[in-house]
Amino acid sequence: MSGRETAGDRLRPGGLAPAAVALAATVAVLIWLLLGAPGTLYLGYAGAPIAMLPAVLACRSIGSQVRLPPPVRSFWRQIQLACTFLLAGTVIALFRANNNTGMSPYVGVPMLAGVLLLMVAFLRLPIGERTPLGWCRALLDGATVAVASTLIFWYVVLDLAPAGTSLVARVAAAVLGVGGVLLLVVIGKAAAAPGAAVHPASLRLLTICPLADIAGTVLLLAGPDWSRLALSVLALPLVGVAVTVAALLQQRSLDAPGPAAGGVTGRSVFNLLPFVAVTATAILVISVSAQDLSARQRTVIIGAVLIAGFVVARQLLSLRENTVALRGIREQQAELERLALSDNLTGLPNRTKFGVALAERIDARQPATALLIDVDDFKMINDTLGPAAGDQLLYHVAQRLRQHCVPGELPARLGGDEFAVLLPVDEPAAAETAAARLLAALGEPFRVGDQQLLLHASAGIAVACGGETADEVQRNADIAMYAAKESGKASWVRFEPRMRQDMVHHARLASELHNAIIRGELRLLYQPVFDLVTGRVAGAEALVRWQHPTRGFVSPADFIPVAERSGLIVPLGAWVLREACAQLSRWRAEFGPDAIESVNVNVAVRQLRETGFVDEVAAVLSDHGLTSRNVILEVTESSVVDGWQVRDTLEALHEMGVHLALDDFGTGQSSLSLLRQFPVDVLKLDKSFVDGIASGADRGRLAVAAAVAQLAEHLQLKAVAEGIENEEQLDRLREMGYRYGQGYFMAKPLPAAECGALMSGAGRSFAA
Repeated sequence: MSGRETAGDRLRPGGLAPAAVALAATVAVLIWLLLGAPGTLYLGYAGAPIAMLPAVLACRSIGSQVRLPPPVRSFWRQIQLACTFLLAGTVIALFRANNNTGMSPYVGVPMLAGVLLLMVAFLRLPIGERTPLGWCRALLDGATVAVASTLIFWYVVLDLAPAGTSLVARVAAAVLGVGGVLLLVVIGKAAAAPGAAVHPASLRLLTICPLADIAGTVLLLAGPDWSRLALSVLALPLVGVAVTVAALLQQRSLDAPGPAAGGVTGRSVFNLLPFVAVTATAILVISVSAQDLSARQRTVIIGAVLIAGFVVARQLLSLRENTVALRGIREQQAELERLALSDNLTGLPNRTKFGVALAERIDARQPATALLIDVDDFKMINDTLGPAAGDQLLYHVAQRLRQHCVPGELPARLGGDEFAVLLPVDEPAAAETAAARLLAALGEPFRVGDQQLLLHASAGIAVACGGETADEVQRNADIAMYAAKESGKASWVRFEPRMRQDMVHHARLASELHNAIIRGELRLLYQPVFDLVTGRVAGAEALVRWQHPTRGFVSPADFIPVAERSGLIVPLGAWVLREACAQLSRWRAEFGPDAIESVNVNVAVRQLRETGFVDEVAAVLSDHGLTSRNVILEVTESSVVDGWQVRDTLEALHEMGVHLALDDFGTGQSSLSLLRQFPVDVLKLDKSFVDGIASGADRGRLAVAAAVAQLAEHLQLKAVAEGIENEEQLDRLREMGYRYGQGYFMAKPLPAAECGALMSGAGRSFAA
């Protein structure tokens, strides 16, 4: 959440202002008391409604926060209703301002209603086991405390009231006091329960409400004049301060980066209240029996009380043992949760923890964005340096992410070289800024052992929108991350809905392509490569085509990227290689010396990474009675620089005698350096340099085309110009020294029979 939003929250009711008003009213009443309560009593009683009104507004604001879970909003709305009754009681008390003993029923009724509503609000929170046994245990505790407090108020507090105090005033105060004791028990159990839904500090702070109630009612009945007045005018302002500060803490928990701390999990003084009640009742029994019974009767009563005391002591020891055992169980549970939700290698939260945290923010309607980060080319690093160094590198990546995440961001390792960061934002600009910051941090060199490594990462950004689940947001981030890799790596891409449609389309197309390979829906066309001097067919490039039974013709521009992404390019490429070699074998059997010597087959980088690719090529040639000179494998510059596996494969093919062609030459970033490292036999000038050279207007293209021809001549390489579309281009390329070329001007991709006809003598020249 941005600072601007946080500041805005604090300006609303439920922020700092209500707490400041309630505290100011309480301080004013305290100063009035310390000055000797000058003037009228109305001045002292005015502080209570002034302090309670902000409490009502603060609870109303928190209860309307859509980012809070529904049970928490319901709790604060109930607190608002209780504070409204307490506010009504303070207004009535203001109009009846006095320092009389006891409490007027006009004031007591709304006060008691407020206390009961507070009790209901806390009872709806998880205060223990939600089972019949748990409810019976809570009911027995409450009954024990209620009976004991009633006896104490009836036999002790009421007797201390001055003579002349009306019975109604005494009973009203006593009932309110007993209600305060019960409320103290309920609040204590709710605050001590682990995993409280409401902010635990807010629950503990609200304990001031029953304490002020109990102290106030006792002093109203049995206190001297000054203390009775002090509690009469200070009790409700203190309640107002407690409620507004509790609401402020709940508000601040929304802006906190992580979840609020759980409730008290150890021993709580509130668990001792039933035993305190039993002890107090025993003391009361002894004091009463000492006055009215004989010595023998008193002995029996004292013995019974001692037995009850021993039972209480025994229960206290059992309670302590249970508390220690429960603490151990919870510590073990916390350790098991930590192990289950953290990554062993890096110490970061794992995929499960990340999903839970993302789901919690989405369910709480808090801003959330998933940033999925994948290390580029990590497999090559891992294969080169070994798994141990790879693990060490992943550990350093995790620490780098941890260091550069700002408060509120949660880094996690999802598995392998895939990381994620949960961003507490819902603005695309903020998410993109965070992605740029983290990717820049990962772009700094890493030191692994005695080596310094430079790596990059690709990232996908998915902002959680209304109605989306955590799994959907992660899936969206994954889609965006793959889009970033396809766009060139070392970058980030923000998810857009159309990406999901594209992914579904690609997945469906990949499934249909898999079936097409099995069912034989694919076919090969052959684009002849001509000798530009003689006009004869010198070779042919095999091009795959797909005639779908329902879609019709599917362009290679559509299904080849799908094949590469899905891995189907390996079986597809194997089929093309085998089919092209089989066709060449048939041509050579049919036309003899007039047939072309070799056929060109495009090979994808994924095929070159396969460990058995060289053996596969050798087997295909052997199966069709061909030699290594009968096939030319065309690869792109990006394939050549893919890694050591591809380089070793290409060197093995070259040693076997297979000719290698560098396709789309001139479009890469390191073409000249490749000629020294790559065992190339053929350079194929990209079509982009052929376009426009006829007129000579584009001097840049003309210069590159001429330089490639001269370079091939000096290096004794075969140069082939691609994409020749008119006679002017043909003439200019021939003048530059190009011996071979292909393009629509000479021949479009043809079926095997038509291409064979060109070889047999029909249409040997371009003009045919």
